[in-house]
Amino acid sequence: MRSRGDTEYRVGTASWTDPTLLASGFYPRTAKSAEARLRFYAEHFNTVEVDSTYYALPSERNAALWVQRTPDDFHFNVKAFALLTQHAAETRALPQAIRALLPAAALRAPRVRQPPPAALALSFEMFRNALEPLRHARKLGCILFQFPPWFTASAAHAAYVDFCQTQMPGCRLAIEFRHASWFDGATAQTVDFLSQRTLCLVNTDAPEAPSIPRAPWTRTGDTGYARFHGRNRSAWFRHQGTAADRFKYLYSDDELHALAAQVRRLGEAEARVVYAIFNNCYGDYGIRNALTLQPLLQSASVSANR
Repeated sequence: MRSRGDTEYRVGTASWTDPTLLASGFYPRTAKSAEARLRFYAEHFNTVEVDSTYYALPSERNAALWVQRTPDDFHFNVKAFALLTQHAAETRALPQAIRALLPAAALRAPRVRQPPPAALALSFEMFRNALEPLRHARKLGCILFQFPPWFTASAAHAAYVDFCQTQMPGCRLAIEFRHASWFDGATAQTVDFLSQRTLCLVNTDAPEAPSIPRAPWTRTGDTGYARFHGRNRSAWFRHQGTAADRFKYLYSDDELHALAAQVRRLGEAEARVVYAIFNNCYGDYGIRNALTLQPLLQSASVSANR
């Protein structure tokens, strides 16, 4: 969808296959296959965030199928594999080619935390190559690099962000920082750092807590990116339950009007495209909120005071 200033707003959810979504009734009973569900999802939205690629490296075959099953103007935003963002990855989920590069001690551990340089380089290569069908079809939006909460604002970590960019040539990277040091007293430096490299700052809505950083709702290039995690503070810090339970939050209409105004801020000053992704993937909560936000971004009457 495009609005005044020709900014294109793309609204969607993080995943279209979450088990709680499948059980919610969003998909018709006839949509029993992966193909049918993606085609049905793409009838309602023009973008999605693929989060399964965080847990396991994607395959080129799947990327090609995604291309076939979606309209020509559909965009996939793809979450970077865990090892690429300095998260631990399940050892058993690693391809044999990467496992062959790990020391024996790492192979015996349930999770790999610090892969050797050769294993990390191969992980980047396999991730990048798997997305080639999306790039070729011009359906690849951003690669989401969501760094862990311990990824602080340091020279070493800034250098690693640079390394990630060199490993993903021709791709637009969206950077989500989850440590407050990137913004507490350092917002201007962080914005400048990303702007100079044409990296896209991910702006988030999440529960309010000192440990949860607040990005400044600004754009660091021609692309804006917003992720809505919900505001379920008690579930956010709970170590029990599923990932869906952590994001169990349905935004109210008033909250969505306010968020629409913030998203429109990202679309100011000749933005090319702004992605608005609902990560409150519990049941059909994200779907319902995304469907409500879509017309709000088309309306010129949206304001922060509504």
